Amino acid sequence: MSFMNRLRSRKGRGDDSGVQVSEEKGIRSLYLGSDTVQSSMRLSDPVELVLSYTRAMMGFLLFHENPRHFLMIGLGGGSLAKFAYHTFPRAHVTVVEKSERVIAAARNFFFVPADDERFVILPGDGADHVRRRSACCDVLMVDGYDSQAQVESLATEDFYAQCHDALQADGVLVVNLWSTDRRFDMFLQRIERVFEGRVLCLPAERKGNVAVFAMRGRIQPTRWDQLRERARVLQASTGLEFPEFVSRLADLNPHGEHRLLV
Repeated sequence: MSFMNRLRSRKGRGDDSGVQVSEEKGIRSLYLGSDTVQSSMRLSDPVELVLSYTRAMMGFLLFHENPRHFLMIGLGGGSLAKFAYHTFPRAHVTVVEKSERVIAAARNFFFVPADDERFVILPGDGADHVRRRSACCDVLMVDGYDSQAQVESLATEDFYAQCHDALQADGVLVVNLWSTDRRFDMFLQRIERVFEGRVLCLPAERKGNVAVFAMRGRIQPTRWDQLRERARVLQASTGLEFPEFVSRLADLNPHGEHRLLV
């Protein structure tokens, strides 16, 4: 693997981690102070969701088909932001990212669009931003990791409660968690308490990442036949493997022969 650019920050300089960008076999990837790939982009198709966990996070569309305003905490290489911006031309996308270096890398190397009337990147702390918002979005996506693990301020019960309040009545919170993190169960239980059990887990194709969907309102649909039909339509419109998502919902959620038991 040849590194085509390295943007490093020294320890002690705020919360920025070393930023590295690599390129191999037509795939450009972002690293934040470790060997873990944070984001990847296919140069021949910059909008494609290359990493399976990003595709799993879009699984919320099974339960919320028409997003109007995305609020994203954590930018990375901008994969989810680009996909939302290009796939939903009527939706607004707001991204909050703490690291100026990450924003620079995303814009310089990952084709993240410039700010316009429906897309904006705000430098700042995601937890602080959510704390000051009420009913501001219908999709809130949290992918907040540093070089080591989930950022603690983006995983407290208070933070999840503020996410709940930042959602509109039909909104959904989407959180990327690592199932191998010893705190996984604790984080999931916090979300379940705040959202009163209206929570589903979708494991990514690549083991480790789990997309957690927490609904402010009622979860619908829950019948397998309805979900499969919606998955067929969504696969045609987005190119993502929604029928596989429906199958994987049975892995981590209570269910019966005919429906999810939520």
